[in-house]
Amino acid sequence: MDPDELCRAEAALAERLESRGLDVRRVDLSGAHAPEAFAAASRGQRSLVVHAKGYPAQGENRCAAWVEGVFSWAGLGLEDGHACDLFERYCTLDDPADLRVGMIVATPRHPFSTDGLRFGHVGIYVGDGEVMDCTSDGVRTVPLSLWLMGYGALDEPRWGWMRGIALA
Repeated sequence: MDPDELCRAEAALAERLESRGLDVRRVDLSGAHAPEAFAAASRGQRSLVVHAKGYPAQGENRCAAWVEGVFSWAGLGLEDGHACDLFERYCTLDDPADLRVGMIVATPRHPFSTDGLRFGHVGIYVGDGEVMDCTSDGVRTVPLSLWLMGYGALDEPRWGWMRGIALA
């Protein structure tokens, strides 16, 4: 997504959130707060991204199942729980400068569905300012800024290493 397109998408999302009376949370992803680029990732981190790009969607409201499946398929063990569980167990960081390729990015609740209010949402940071996740439309890659703005409308998103396994 080019910078102009991203600006338009951020403005449209901000308008949508504000029309619902929700907070518009913008996160500084530049300079000292820039998350890790894909080129700086370790072999293990890059391998996880390759697995994420090849792992199929798990169906509507199955974002955590998709993330857990990616990690299991990559040989990193099996985890069980919904997005809110993963958020509580592993997501302790909130400075984008600490965000590394292969970390999960999660929020305990979001405003886009009834299940989102109850179970939250989770994805995988794949580098270069992008997150992969599984939604009702399938697996997608979206700009981190949009992901944080949209899913962060109710609670601040956080990130961390799934199962405490630092791939970097």
